[in-house]
Amino acid sequence: MFTAIKVFWPVLVLAIFTSSLSRAADLKIGDNAPNWSSLPGTDEKTHSLSDYKNANLLIMAFSCNHCPVAQAYEDRLITLQNDYQNKGVQLITVNVNNIPDDRLDKMIERAASKGFNFPYLYDETQKIGQDYGAKVTPHIFLFDKNRKLVYMGAVDDNMKVDQVKKHYLRDAIDAQLAGKTPPEAVTKQFGCSIKYESENKLTAQ
Repeated sequence: MFTAIKVFWPVLVLAIFTSSLSRAADLKIGDNAPNWSSLPGTDEKTHSLSDYKNANLLIMAFSCNHCPVAQAYEDRLITLQNDYQNKGVQLITVNVNNIPDDRLDKMIERAASKGFNFPYLYDETQKIGQDYGAKVTPHIFLFDKNRKLVYMGAVDDNMKVDQVKKHYLRDAIDAQLAGKTPPEAVTKQFGCSIKYESENKLTAQ
C-alpha cells in the first residue's frame, strides 16, 4: 500500500499542477479578448464586453484601490482617456481583489474622489483576472477593433511620472490608430501582486 501511495502521489501532484497551468494560461498577442458580462461598476450599473463593441480600441486595465503603484497611475489613466476618447479608444479598469480596501463600496468612494472618467468594474469571483492572466496592478491589455490582443504589459517604464522615458501604452495606441503594429507588443508589467484566492494563483513573474 505504501509503495502504491508513493507512486500515485507524484502523478496526482503533476495532474493538479498541469490543471492549474491550463486554467491560468497567459494570453498571447493575437488572442481574442476573453468574454465577460454582468460585472458591477462604480456607476452602480452592470457592464459587459459587448457593451463596448463600437470602440476602435479597448484597453483592459487591471487595477485596485490599495496598491501604491496602481494609485500612481490613476491620473495618467484619466489623462489617457481624455486624450483618446474622441478617437474611439475606450479604457476599462477592473479590480478582482477581495480585501476590505478593494471591495466595491471602497471602489465607489475611490472613483468619486479621483473623478474617474472610465468604467471601474469589480469581479469578486476573480474569473476575469484568471481569464486574462492578470498578475499585478496595474496590468494592461490592449485590443484592436476585432478584439485581438495587440499589446500587453505596463503603462510606461516608471512609477514616477517625472522619470518616464518610454510610453509603452500610448505608443501602442498611436501605432494602432495609424494602422501599424505597436513598436513593443509585450513589456514587463510591474505593481502589486493581485490577491488571488483560488489554488490557481498567478504570480508577478
